[in-house]
Amino acid sequence: VQLQASGGGLVQAGGSLRLSCAASRRTSSNNAVGWFRQAPGKEREFVAAISWRGSSTQYADSVKGRFTIFRDNAKNTVYLQMNSLKPEDTAVYYCAIARGSGSSSYDKDYNYWGQGTQVTVSS
Repeated sequence: VQLQASGGGLVQAGGSLRLSCAASRRTSSNNAVGWFRQAPGKEREFVAAISWRGSSTQYADSVKGRFTIFRDNAKNTVYLQMNSLKPEDTAVYYCAIARGSGSSSYDKDYNYWGQGTQVTVSS
């Protein structure tokens, strides 16, 4: 399975971006998908995850109420809508496919990773 993350860019604080994670084949429709991010000099951290049916979602406390994860299994694509962006959201964002169908905030539960897309929020 190959993942292609896209949609990153430069935005001012308070702005919005929508990230997309497209999988190369239908395997991803039976698996949970997560978004993680890594800022310079920091460890990778969990952002959001969605179960394979889309019925269950998880968010890091730092993004709750601002970010929304959703999926379109017909398109093998998972999205991360990011609103009210803050400078501290600046990072490389990665999407990943979990080993199972349930969402997880632990990166050890994910076995396929995309190449990352840069999000930069200016103050």
